[in-house]
Amino acid sequence: MGEYYNYIKSLHLIFVITWFAGLFYIPRLFIYHIEAWRKESPEKEILSKQLKLMTKRLWYIITWPSAVLSTIFAIWLLILMPAWLQQPWMHVKLTFVLVLFIYHVKNHQIFKQLQRDEVKYSSKFMRIWNEGATLILFAVVFLVILKSTFNWIFGVVGIIVLGILLMLGIKLYKSIQDKNPEA
Repeated sequence: MGEYYNYIKSLHLIFVITWFAGLFYIPRLFIYHIEAWRKESPEKEILSKQLKLMTKRLWYIITWPSAVLSTIFAIWLLILMPAWLQQPWMHVKLTFVLVLFIYHVKNHQIFKQLQRDEVKYSSKFMRIWNEGATLILFAVVFLVILKSTFNWIFGVVGIIVLGILLMLGIKLYKSIQDKNPEA
């Protein structure tokens, strides 16, 4: 069962990575799409059409299939290793996975809105939203690697510090972009 397990685990990790790749990139495309709406015609329409195509391909060819496949392989792993469901770290991990699915579904809603030319969010909001997947990824990776030795105080402080650093990075980028719109 050792080799069999490792193949399933490898496939799970591969599809988690491609799922996160999609979740990292889709909000960035949303930002570009929202900013395209501030352009003049015909540039606005040309950019919008291209960004709709790019987001559609990313979302339906990479992100959704990766989410489904990583979930299938995760369930398979839990069937192979049912004892994990008795461990507290797995309960916390599954909670983060639930949050990840909520984040994914919200991205799907934003995707559908932009496909219909409904711009409901600012690019500033989307820059902050873009960091959601990063925070979830950090939490899950540290949790899975450290398992029972996970120190909750350091973990919570670490996620808060990471969030602060990400927000400072967004603010710094915004000030650079204000000085040079082509940055």
